[in-house]
Amino acid sequence: MNTTDSPAVDPGGRSAMIESRSIDYVPDDERHGKVSHQGPFWFVGNFQPFTLALGFVGPSLGLSLWWTIVAGIAGIAFGTLFMAFHATQGPVLGLPQMIQSRAQFGYRGVLLPLIGTLFTFVGFNVVDVVIIKSGLQSIFGWNPTIVAVVITLIAALVAIFGHDLLHKTFRVLFWISLPLWIVLTAGVIFGGVVGTTAPGVGAGGFSVVAFLVQFSVAASYNITYAPYVSDYSRYLPRSTKPSAIIASVFVGASASPAWLIPLGAWMATYLGASDALAGINQTGNAVVPVLGAILAVVSTLVLVATMGLNAYSGMLTVVTGLDSLRSVNPTRSLRVVTIVVLAAAWLVMGLLLTNATTALNTTLLIMLYLLAPWTAVNLTDYFFVRRGHYVIADLFTPNGIYGAWSWRGLTAFLVGVAAEIPFVDLPFFVGPAARAMGEVDIAFIIGLLVSGLVYIAVTRSLDVTHELALIDAAPSITEEEKR
Repeated sequence: MNTTDSPAVDPGGRSAMIESRSIDYVPDDERHGKVSHQGPFWFVGNFQPFTLALGFVGPSLGLSLWWTIVAGIAGIAFGTLFMAFHATQGPVLGLPQMIQSRAQFGYRGVLLPLIGTLFTFVGFNVVDVVIIKSGLQSIFGWNPTIVAVVITLIAALVAIFGHDLLHKTFRVLFWISLPLWIVLTAGVIFGGVVGTTAPGVGAGGFSVVAFLVQFSVAASYNITYAPYVSDYSRYLPRSTKPSAIIASVFVGASASPAWLIPLGAWMATYLGASDALAGINQTGNAVVPVLGAILAVVSTLVLVATMGLNAYSGMLTVVTGLDSLRSVNPTRSLRVVTIVVLAAAWLVMGLLLTNATTALNTTLLIMLYLLAPWTAVNLTDYFFVRRGHYVIADLFTPNGIYGAWSWRGLTAFLVGVAAEIPFVDLPFFVGPAARAMGEVDIAFIIGLLVSGLVYIAVTRSLDVTHELALIDAAPSITEEEKR
């Protein structure tokens, strides 16, 4: 793969501000990232209305405030654990997440999990558009179509400029958002907001089904971030300690949902909120006049920045897919065109979609069904089979040691997805096992276990000594591969 469109070729000027790297290797002399940036980055990634809306799920199913909080925080902790371990792969390999997955699925076989990851990135942005356009219309009366177009353009531009601008944008929004949310939360805790629900009315109770739905939706939220993480840690130095980045990502990505899900559950239970931005506006204005409107706008900006993150990783997924079919030169032009096409796709779907709550629940569950088997295979391979040792050059050719199609990874993935089907609970399909358990959905847990165990079983015959020998023979990336 020829990737000659490197930063060194284009010093200074506007084009130099646009990241040139996409699916290609990031050499050591370009590794300028900091572990200290990872925590705030992922904290802000979840510090937005989409996260708050997760707290609406339990109360909408009759779950009490406290059981919603327990299920939500437990789900977030579970899902973030998988996400955080993926972060270690970026500094070690200097590659986007899904390029590394070629080692498990093959150069072309990776197309199968790529379908699931692309669905995730586009799906998140479709729902984000619905949340923002409906929320700002209800608060300010703004035209939803114009809102959808403007936020799509902003998100696409942030994604086009790339990795560094995304990190800087999230750090700025962290310091703008934090004090506003502190004031709003303090107002709720200390009685500054009076709920509209009478005592005992709509307070909900407990049911296994509602609890597990809330748990699953929360778990899926950060499990579906798993295909992103290395995309934003691959500029970290190779010497980055795994424990440091795991801790930074876990704390950052779990702290903000652990804050906002309970807040969302309170709004749903005591204010009857069903729209995240409207709930933020109502609650904030009750604490301090105009606070709600300001926080709604800031929260929208955070959500738009997160859409940029989705667009960036979606671009990496599409370019990986194209390169898996036929080798491509991952230039800036290809990055820009890909992002524009993705933006047009999510904008059209976001304009057609109107029910954000239904879309949120269904989209997150489908993402979870597809990505749980992938994350099990990827992490099992990285930590237990190959133990972080990969021949990077062979990830860019179908004729390398990983081949075009890797039956081991594909088998484990497909068996895991098939094993989930009896346990799924969706509006349009309920599996027989889920129905027998009272429509309790544990499909993603089944997918994780089955795919991980199957991959361990099928790799028992895999001899990695040849790979280790190739790594020893070529300990550093070549100058051609740097380009």
